[in-house]
Amino acid sequence: MADGEEFKLSLTDLVAFGKKLFDANWTEQEGGGRPLTKGTGSPLSDLNSPLVGPRSFNRISAPDANSCAGCHNAPYGISGGGGDFVTSVFVLGQRFDFVTFDARDNIRTKGVLNEQMQPITTLTVGDLRATTGLFGAGYLEMLARQITQDLQTIRDSLKLGESRRLVSKGISFGKIARGSNGLWDTSQVEGLGRASMISNGSHDPPSLIVRPWHQASNVVSLREFSNTAFNQHHGIQTTERFGANTDLDGDGLVNEMTRADVTAVSVYQAVLQVPGRIIPNYPAVERAVLLGEKVFSKIGCEACHIPSLPLDNQGWIFTEPSPFNPVGNLRIGETLTLRVDLTSDVLPQPRLKPNSRGVIEVPAFTDFKLHDICEPNDPGAEPLDQNQPPWSPRFRQGNRKFLTKRLWGAANEPPFFHHGLFTTLRQSVLAHSGEALSSRNAFQMASEDEQNALIEFLKTLQVLPPGTKDLVVDESFHKKEWPRPQIK
Repeated sequence: MADGEEFKLSLTDLVAFGKKLFDANWTEQEGGGRPLTKGTGSPLSDLNSPLVGPRSFNRISAPDANSCAGCHNAPYGISGGGGDFVTSVFVLGQRFDFVTFDARDNIRTKGVLNEQMQPITTLTVGDLRATTGLFGAGYLEMLARQITQDLQTIRDSLKLGESRRLVSKGISFGKIARGSNGLWDTSQVEGLGRASMISNGSHDPPSLIVRPWHQASNVVSLREFSNTAFNQHHGIQTTERFGANTDLDGDGLVNEMTRADVTAVSVYQAVLQVPGRIIPNYPAVERAVLLGEKVFSKIGCEACHIPSLPLDNQGWIFTEPSPFNPVGNLRIGETLTLRVDLTSDVLPQPRLKPNSRGVIEVPAFTDFKLHDICEPNDPGAEPLDQNQPPWSPRFRQGNRKFLTKRLWGAANEPPFFHHGLFTTLRQSVLAHSGEALSSRNAFQMASEDEQNALIEFLKTLQVLPPGTKDLVVDESFHKKEWPRPQIK
């Protein structure tokens, strides 16, 4: 699509084109592949061994997929959903040219040696992550933007020598302070990643940006997510990230994706339908689900998995680009701003609508914060910290903090947990530790009926079949009143 066309198409046509890009099987004729560059966009460590022929694809260091939908396709084959274990990614594996584990290779970050010239294994090359679904993504990103705006307003109100609590939508992000010398103190800020707390002096405040994408809260917007993923996974380089009329990856093609293309594919992801609930019409199951909802609250799960968050001030008008996009992505003022009403009936169903108070309650079950949920020496912790500069000491110390899982849609988007190594929801509950240890202990101390009821409740949080218009349905996908008055 030529730049500018994105503002001339109808919403349905723009979304349809975005889906076409998301579903496309990229070939070398469209620029698929990146013979001379890594997934990071940097040149190969060894330009004498380009990524061509048998080196064109690599499941660990990528390119690792022909299409976005190749990994994002569950449940019901929905383009934009989650993926089975086979579609999991090795985050940070793209630092390497082409991972081979060949002990004869002595070139740094080429095939087996990391930045410290140490051999890597499948357990240390990167962070194994499950492919997550993007359902309800537009509502989620707009919530993150509103929270960011609130935090920045509090930050900007600080006078020298003052400190204030950072609270938005009832969520506490700790406290920020400013010294009498004007320097910013983020030592008591909670739940935000490193990039959101960097300050380089009194005139450079920390951004406090809530980053809702990547399970380590590393990416600001769907647009940033797309610009990065198209290069890493497919070798498709966008003009806004890599420049117009350039061929940095050496595949002989330029302008592989235009600004308009990225807008279309970002909007497609933003307007995906929201998850709902499936509650079978069986009295025993209904009673268990109702009990499970109470147990979920009683044992403290709601402290992080907040059942719903308010999107107000017409926050359901999704705008592209995001006002918080980092350099390398389209930013406010560089072109017109596209506006999309996420409540429009022409978009995939079901959708969330404003209530009588002009607020949309988004039932995502998250607080948009990073939490340490790992045990000491926990194999669930990641070997590398995505939010630290490679190859810094803290990068090598690994990562124990993860963005609170959005539970809406979780039940039929297995496998579970950030690494996708769990096959049941019960395993995920029992794996909670660190900041979530008290909730796990409470679950283990609960009666067998209460434990089973909690799992029954979690099993109701599902992505609904395409075309379903109601948010709560029974096993036949018919509208269901919940809770049913006759439940005893």
